[in-house]
Amino acid sequence: MSEQMFRNVLSWLALAGAGFAAPAGAESLVRIESEHLAPDVPMPLFQADAEWPRLPADTILGQVPGLSVDGEDRVWIVQRPNSLNQHEAGLAQDPPTTQGCCRPAPHVMRFSADGQLLAAWGGPELAPSRNGETQWPSNVHGIFAAQDGTVWIGGNGKGDHVVLNFTAEGQYLRQIGKRGRTAGNLSRDSLGNPADISQTGGKVLVADGYINKRIVAFDAADLSFERTWGAYGGTPGASVRAQPFDQSQAASTRDGGADPQAREFGDIVHCVERGPDALIYVCDRRNNRIQVFRDEGEKLEFVRDIVIAPETGGLRTASDVAFSPDGQFLYVADMANGKVWVLLRESDRVIGSFGRNGRYPGQFIWLHSVETDSLGNVYTSEVGTGRRVQKFVLTGMSE
Repeated sequence: MSEQMFRNVLSWLALAGAGFAAPAGAESLVRIESEHLAPDVPMPLFQADAEWPRLPADTILGQVPGLSVDGEDRVWIVQRPNSLNQHEAGLAQDPPTTQGCCRPAPHVMRFSADGQLLAAWGGPELAPSRNGETQWPSNVHGIFAAQDGTVWIGGNGKGDHVVLNFTAEGQYLRQIGKRGRTAGNLSRDSLGNPADISQTGGKVLVADGYINKRIVAFDAADLSFERTWGAYGGTPGASVRAQPFDQSQAASTRDGGADPQAREFGDIVHCVERGPDALIYVCDRRNNRIQVFRDEGEKLEFVRDIVIAPETGGLRTASDVAFSPDGQFLYVADMANGKVWVLLRESDRVIGSFGRNGRYPGQFIWLHSVETDSLGNVYTSEVGTGRRVQKFVLTGMSE
């Protein structure tokens, strides 16, 4: 095959959205499938970096349910070594069941913007024991790198009613809640399988959403309870999930359907993010909507609903949100449809999307989290059988 023909094949694959991991030494940026729905509005354009991140040669990632970018554009992930089977992580078996590769990565990993692994830690030995039981989650879910240099992680496995705070090096500092203890939507000191954490504006916000159905706020200094709220800013309802979350049922299409007008949150309150203009964005994943609130100290005000692909069932659509550095764009991770929606943040107008369901660079399986850095690049993570983190480099704006 001639060099020109080879280039033509690569170009066709990229345009077809098939994705192509560039060979060693070649350009690592891959064109991705995107859709521009509002030609009158410029839309950010991205390419997937097929070489990001750079893991040790003998290391493999499990499901990646948490993603955060700190103030120095370092990328933090929390991943699940326990989601790997004996064939995927053969070097961890005794005796090893494979040769050369692979061993599971640690739970918490920090990468530089160019994908170099800077630090890795995690596991039950890092957390204290309460009544003989480690406080480290059995199934990690959610990570947040705070401005004070510390890191929060949570868990949504059986009995994981806790979020933990660590130094950047993995030293335990403090926690909210306690493993094995939950007390419903109005509790001031316990959680119910929390999904996400955010520490900004002097508060720690928890999306307490896999058994409970609420947002709860604590003072960041002493972790004292401040307030809790449900849909539309009201008092959370009494109903909680009767049984712990069952991952095998997450993609079911026979669950009654989404209700974007529900007066209570659905049973997966999946994200909480503080955006520009003192706004708080909450992902009510089960109901395919994002609810926006204004936090003005003592007063909390419901602002609006943002409904995302409302007819979608199964895994649903409103999994996570992120913002462009200038606050102009809102990015929404759509788990079921395998894409990142691009909205004008102030008007909530959908102007386009990128990605599709698939396993090549720039495609997604169980898209879970989305984040941005100070340069406008976008990062995503995947759970289920996706099990990876991707970087999308901002290359410009559409004309």
